[in-house]
Amino acid sequence: MGGVLALVGGAEWREGCTFDRTLLAQSGAEEVLILPTAAAYEHPERAVTWAEKWFAGLGAKARGLMVLNRPGADDEANVAAIREARFIYLSGGSPLHLRSVLKDSAAWDALCSAWRGGAVLAGSSAGAMALCDPMVDPRGGAFTLGLGLMGQVAIIPHHDTWSPEKAKRTIALAPSGLPVVAIDERTALIRGRDGTWSVDGVGGVVVFVDGHEAGLEALPG
Repeated sequence: MGGVLALVGGAEWREGCTFDRTLLAQSGAEEVLILPTAAAYEHPERAVTWAEKWFAGLGAKARGLMVLNRPGADDEANVAAIREARFIYLSGGSPLHLRSVLKDSAAWDALCSAWRGGAVLAGSSAGAMALCDPMVDPRGGAFTLGLGLMGQVAIIPHHDTWSPEKAKRTIALAPSGLPVVAIDERTALIRGRDGTWSVDGVGGVVVFVDGHEAGLEALPG
């Protein structure tokens, strides 16, 4: 069934992200591998520093892996680090850049292999968006191709701060039967190893199917 998957609505590594402690315990790891790929043009080192401080407070170490471009996604040392990791975290930033770097790369293959082998995988904002397919295009709220680790589900992050007009457009444009999940900041939608879904954090999660609210049972197993 794969490992644990956490789709975070944004504002990662801040007070209220109570789920990170649980994810650490589920991973059995003392180190979190941070991929600031989506933040490549937004001072990725700052994302790593933020993660280091946050996880240090939880008694764990965070290590940045600077997979910022396509050569980095095919670098043998980076690929090996991803394959061996037990807790991998994709930061926020640009989902389009994240997709372009990882799609059909050796790093992506290693990430999928690690997750299917039982690792914990978390993606926040852009990370959550790109892990799914289809992916919400942040430029206008329509849909585009995602990486597809989790298919037949789409994510609207930052739902508590996202433009209401853009959210309505995304929900209206969704293909028939596609669950569109709106996730608040500092909140995680978590798929356990048994395929069941749950919510943790300070905010809420709303699932929309065909323009109407639905429960977590509408999500793929």
